[in-house]
Order: sequence, then C-alpha cells, then structure tokens
Amino acid sequence: MPQILPDVLLRCDHCPVRHQAVCGAMNDDQIRKLAQIAHRKKIPSGQTIISDEEPVDFFANVISGAIKLTKTLPDGRQQIVGLLFPPDFLGRAYSRNNPYTAEAATDVEICAFPNAAFERLVAEHPEFQSRLFQHTLDELDAARDWMLLLGRKTAEEKVASFLLMLARRSMMTGCQHKGPAGVAAFELPLTRSDIADYLGLTIETVSRQLTRLKTSNIIRLSSSRLIMVPDLDRLTGAAGQDHNRI
Repeated sequence: MPQILPDVLLRCDHCPVRHQAVCGAMNDDQIRKLAQIAHRKKIPSGQTIISDEEPVDFFANVISGAIKLTKTLPDGRQQIVGLLFPPDFLGRAYSRNNPYTAEAATDVEICAFPNAAFERLVAEHPEFQSRLFQHTLDELDAARDWMLLLGRKTAEEKVASFLLMLARRSMMTGCQHKGPAGVAAFELPLTRSDIADYLGLTIETVSRQLTRLKTSNIIRLSSSRLIMVPDLDRLTGAAGQDHNRI
C-alpha cells in the first residue's frame, strides 16, 4: 500500500468543504483511502478545465472559486448552462463523456480523483454512493429551479435570485468576505456579460437591476464586484422566493 503523506492528510482534515462535499459521507479511515488518490489543482481564471465531448479521466470537488459550464451551439455561439461552487462536484460518475465545457470563472482550486480509482472506492462504500446520488438529486432540483427562473421570473427577480444563490452559497461554506455583523458579503464570480448570458438578459438590464436593488438598499455595492446583503429576507422577497425556503 502506498504511503500516505502527512501533508495530504492534513489538507483533508483542514479542507474548507470537507463536511459539505461528497467525501463528507466518509469516516476517517475512508478519508485516508481517498487521500491516497486525491491531488489538488489550482486553475487560473479563464482556463478550460474540461472540454465538451472530450473524454474525462477525473472527478473533482470544487474547493474554492467558481466554474462555469457552457454549451457550444452548432454556429459557434456559447451559452452558460450552469455554475459550480464549493462544495460542488465536477464530473459525471461512471461516464467518460462530458456534454459541457467547464471553465474557471475565477481562480479555482479543485481536489481531483482519477476515474477508475475513485469508482472503485465508491463501489466499496455504499454510503459514498448515497452521497453521490443526493448530489445528483440536488443538481436536478437546481436545474428545475433555473427553468422556473428563466421562464417565469421578471428581470429584477432573476438578478435577485442569482445574488441570493451566491449569498447562500458563500454563507454555507463560510468563505464570504468580511462585512459588518449580520451582513453577507461576496464577490460576483462572473462579468456583467456572463451574468446577462446566464440569466437570459441584456448587459444593460443586469446593470439597471443591480442599481435598482442598490437604490432600494437591498444590496450594497462596495465595488464593481463586491456585493453586501444587509437583509437576506429582503433579497429573498425581491427574488420572489419563499422566505422559509433554505
């Protein structure tokens, strides 16, 4: 059996998404086995991680940053079809094909696992399979929610829903920027152009709605990218969502 390097185990123990990621279902002994096949990768913003329709030989947990998933149309146009944040899982278990291109929207760090070794580990531990299944269900729920957003919500609700998703993600992983007490703060991971593409709006509409949310004191813009949310309930209302929804 290969030796487990202490610094590898230390990284697992101190991983910021250790308990939220798919490996959160594993006990310490199983984590040691996972650490033997895991390796960290830092990817600069703008770099392609996976190209669509090309074979993929690894899976990965997103440790930090944001990844955008795009689909290329026959005429060369691209559409953003999804975003990945910590602790999302990049890759498709038991499949070597990937229908989307994954690109680092910001500087990204991932924890990658070779396909074959990862799938053997999953087969040995049913609780790991359950976590992967739950991850798949969560992705399906998110896709249905986004269908509702694109099909029925107003421009203001779309932009507010996008910001609400980012605020909740940053609070869940504890990696939001420091703001005043009780204020969620985070950086926009996408350019205005990418946000418009993702939400099915124009750049002008996105900018106008951000200004409207700022004027209403629902958000604060500390810079062109840094967003503060003083009252999450008000943002939830602007997004047209149930306040009791997690």
